[in-house]
Amino acid sequence: MSTHKIIIDYEKCTGCRKCYRACYVDVIAWDAEAKRPVARYPEECATCSWCELSCPEGAIQVIPVNPVSIPEPYPKSFYPRSYVKE
Repeated sequence: MSTHKIIIDYEKCTGCRKCYRACYVDVIAWDAEAKRPVARYPEECATCSWCELSCPEGAIQVIPVNPVSIPEPYPKSFYPRSYVKE
């Protein structure tokens, strides 16, 4: 099963813990010994990208993996009465 990818660039990471505090689903954990964030449960990621957006150094990248394809929308002619003609 493919899961979301959370890439942390440890060369850019300053250990500010902003990504750790921003992750409300506890996917980003804090490794106290190494003093750096760790993506522990990427399969539970809500792909809100708060960790990525909160990082001042741009050290985190969230890549969502959607196992379900998004269907093509129906053409307007399929539902002619649901559209207002202007």
